[in-house]
Amino acid sequence: MGLNTAVRRYWEAEPCGTSVWIVGAAPARSPAWFAQVEQHRYSVEPHIFSVAQFTRFRAKDILEIGVGAGCDHLQFARAGARCHGVDLTDAAIETTRQHLALHRLTSDLRRADAEHLPFENEHFDAVYSWGVIHHSERPEAIVREIHRVLRPGGQFVGMMYSRRSLVAYKLWVRRALLAGKPFRSLKDVIWNHMESVGTKAYTAEELENLFGDFSERRIAPIATVYDRKWLGPFAKVVPDVLGWNFSIRAVK
Repeated sequence: MGLNTAVRRYWEAEPCGTSVWIVGAAPARSPAWFAQVEQHRYSVEPHIFSVAQFTRFRAKDILEIGVGAGCDHLQFARAGARCHGVDLTDAAIETTRQHLALHRLTSDLRRADAEHLPFENEHFDAVYSWGVIHHSERPEAIVREIHRVLRPGGQFVGMMYSRRSLVAYKLWVRRALLAGKPFRSLKDVIWNHMESVGTKAYTAEELENLFGDFSERRIAPIATVYDRKWLGPFAKVVPDVLGWNFSIRAVK
């Protein structure tokens, strides 16, 4: 079984951000359910708004790779963007379609592997992807596809995981050091124990290389609530350099 098949199976069972501990007893895909999903997403990741800058894409052709439960896709649609979205799973496509319909909004949504995007060259003004590309078997193939479908001067905006982060170090302590396997690498621990199998995390230098075909790149670490978890009084002073998220803005 290929890696992307395993990744699809994992996320097909539960689109990102829709766990029962988030949605509680709300009926699946009900207004209350979607409200819980959206409230949780932006309470734990408020920096999404400053990175995505949804309102800047009014009347622009936008592609989101990995729509999940449709929260960010809804923000683009509300802002007046012409929205398109792909996801590896049917569950995410249907969830996002219903999320938008709840607000009387629509998008061109397709189940597709982003390693092979079903769009023509130079089709979009912007491509957006939040915490998705690093789950793919071949992230470099997705980045090539993003570059291909962007118009000249178009931009990629998104987030990918940082390997040298407190989230990664804490996971290593639990899955390697305390498990009696101190020689396991951060890469190995993240690959096998962070969400779906095959998850990757990067250094800033590696992301610079990954997006090397773009004319401009801005890559910045962001400390998250997950980095601060379990740190008690030290949580408030976690520096961004130790953050789990890398924000990425790359111009073709």
